[in-house]
Amino acid sequence: MGPVRTEVMWQAVLDAVSIAGGESLTVLDLGGGTGGDAMRLAQAGHDVTVVDPSPDALASLERRVADAARAEPMPGQVRGVLGDTTDLLSHVEAASFDLAICHGVLEHVDDPDEALAVLTTALRTGGHVSVVVAGRLAAVVARALAGDFAAATRLYSTDLAGWDMRALGPRRFVTAELDHLLVAHHFVPVASRALRVFADLVPSALVDIEPGARDALYALERLVADHGDFTALSAGLQSIARLDLP
Repeated sequence: MGPVRTEVMWQAVLDAVSIAGGESLTVLDLGGGTGGDAMRLAQAGHDVTVVDPSPDALASLERRVADAARAEPMPGQVRGVLGDTTDLLSHVEAASFDLAICHGVLEHVDDPDEALAVLTTALRTGGHVSVVVAGRLAAVVARALAGDFAAATRLYSTDLAGWDMRALGPRRFVTAELDHLLVAHHFVPVASRALRVFADLVPSALVDIEPGARDALYALERLVADHGDFTALSAGLQSIARLDLP
């Protein structure tokens, strides 16, 4: 199922780029790791700053950039920065980005409010952020299907304000909580997407063996991505929002 998940997440980046204006953007990829998305964005002409706390990931990114430069010049640029949301503004200029990619980050940071406040400072007014987080209701369904009804009940009964990462693991959100966080930091949500509605449920063996199944599953994911009812039960929630400072 890995390739389907990868393409679903890459489509989430493309959707954010399209809404942010499409061409020659300055992009902050927070937690961008080895630069899988950053390299593809640079090939499309965007300048990307990858901020990640892993030296090993950034070393891999540096090698990828060097290998790509030897093959042929990229239209855009990629640079890596060792850091995270706690020290981001010591590495980048304020109001210097058109788009921030914040995928799989808010689940793990100490304080999601603080992380979004930092992004507010890093973005230009009118810039956009794409946030992807794990969906809580999908996890409830998964636990119930596995027969762990106690865990399903705990997940369902715990909202974001009462989340204990030591007991429950990384945070899981519902759409209203994510939108509330964004609005509190002067973001106006402009699009919500359901990510991995089916990809985590369909057995990998079926997708790998059945001819055309992977492409069909990806097409189905794209078909339902904008349907609000599916968003509630998707494994991943995406919100794209515009910064509208007073």
